[in-house]
Amino acid sequence: MSIFEYNGSAVVAMVGKNCFAIASDRRLGVQLQTIATDFRRVFKVHDKLYIGLSGLATDAQTLYQRLVFRHKLYQLMEERDMKPETFASLVSALLYEKRFGPYFCQPVIAGLGDNDEPFICTMDCIGAKELAKDFVVSGTASESLYGACESMYKPNMEPEELFETISQALQASVDRDCLSGWGGYVLVVTHTEVQERVLKGRMD
Repeated sequence: MSIFEYNGSAVVAMVGKNCFAIASDRRLGVQLQTIATDFRRVFKVHDKLYIGLSGLATDAQTLYQRLVFRHKLYQLMEERDMKPETFASLVSALLYEKRFGPYFCQPVIAGLGDNDEPFICTMDCIGAKELAKDFVVSGTASESLYGACESMYKPNMEPEELFETISQALQASVDRDCLSGWGGYVLVVTHTEVQERVLKGRMD
């Protein structure tokens, strides 16, 4: 078993019309044994920027703490919040720095940039970025997430429709992966508000 599959995870981000959604499952496991059913993989950087960290749970928490530290330093020096593109470059550089003993995480970054333009990207554990205009996925359920998102996604969705689409894609995908699941957390972010919802899913 790969170290990335040790805890199980499913993270997906999707773009709508001047908004984005980012969702993750809630299961924390040790291989096939379930440890917790309320585990968070999506973290807030600032009001319009979120990061989802799939992979090894301990590394995800360590990496998030380092990113918060870096972002606070940036806020102190620049007196503004980081743009999503800048933050993606920061994450990429931080991961590449540790390429010989990497954090076993695959980040998904989603945020609203200038003119509330949504930005999403993902990268591997050494910081190789993959940018997208529609959706990005990571985690043990990534293969089924690709299939579900490909069939359900359409451009310029309003926040409510975007929530429905990302939720259905996540639920359908984690049912096909025994290492992730147990419901999900979904965040829908617009320029005026952040909606967070908890999904109930199959408990097996």
